[in-house]
Amino acid sequence: MKFKLSKLLLAGAVSLIVQAPVANASLSTFQSFNGTVGYSADGFGGSSGGTISANVESGSTVLAAYLYSTMVYGNSSTPTVSLNGTSAVFGPTISSTFPIKAYRADVTSIVAPIINGGLGGVYNFTVSEGVQNGATDGEALVVVFSNAARPNASVGILDGFSQFLGDSTAINFLDPLDPSAPGFFAEMSLGIGYSYPSQSSTVTVNGTLITSVAGGFDDGGGFNGGLITVGGFNDPFSTLNPAYNDDHERYNLVPYISSGDTSITIATRNATQDDNVFLATFYVAGDAGFNAPPPPPPPTNSVPEPGTALLLGSGLVGLTFMRRKFKA
Repeated sequence: MKFKLSKLLLAGAVSLIVQAPVANASLSTFQSFNGTVGYSADGFGGSSGGTISANVESGSTVLAAYLYSTMVYGNSSTPTVSLNGTSAVFGPTISSTFPIKAYRADVTSIVAPIINGGLGGVYNFTVSEGVQNGATDGEALVVVFSNAARPNASVGILDGFSQFLGDSTAINFLDPLDPSAPGFFAEMSLGIGYSYPSQSSTVTVNGTLITSVAGGFDDGGGFNGGLITVGGFNDPFSTLNPAYNDDHERYNLVPYISSGDTSITIATRNATQDDNVFLATFYVAGDAGFNAPPPPPPPTNSVPEPGTALLLGSGLVGLTFMRRKFKA
């Protein structure tokens, strides 16, 4: 089993390495993972407390778990959300447009002890929104894990606030893609806050419009304090250009990839200028870079032939002897 965790490199450094498509986005790459990895996403909203879940198979090890909270018209303080009775520690807002805000907390220390070594399947966590419940639309839980039985893959977590008038994300690969290959997969899950039926976002993949009605309150309710939807592990993939109530914010990207592509470009736009697309999670086959070049191939582990190793060792011994002679 092998996996690698990486953070987004500085844009200048990236451009010096390789020319790869990059984002024009306020949704930025928070974390990316490569290896025998998988992910689970789920959402909760609509009341002061309830259940949010993760679906992880047995034999897995949690690499990271993040809890997001999206708010509207709240005061300047951070969310008062707890997970399994432990207060989540949120950093500064990751959204930049008042009055819609979103926050992120690292909850790995809460989630990992429950899942690691567990029986596998669906794990339920209690979530409570505390005194800020009226201003809190809901939460999203993203869990990334490794499992030796999983194929080599990449998980990318982007968060922030999608630009109203257009955002783009590029998933870059080292080798050309073959979407018809057995076992190939590519999917996306969105987390959207403060969304109501008259408000929606469009999503385009490699130039194909796949939905114009992303949004809603699938995981909450139709009132302030419940307006959240998250493409979850138990949601079916949305069909191409679905009706509003049939868009589950979880999308299969494979039909929009052509053989030979080395990148997947996803564009979002919120024409109504009142939704908070605060989260995008990607899961794709192979090694990929998210708004960055793909990771380089692993170095080849070569063992020198016995004769070469002997000559190399003899040379090192001779150098050591000469060094000692000159120092004497």
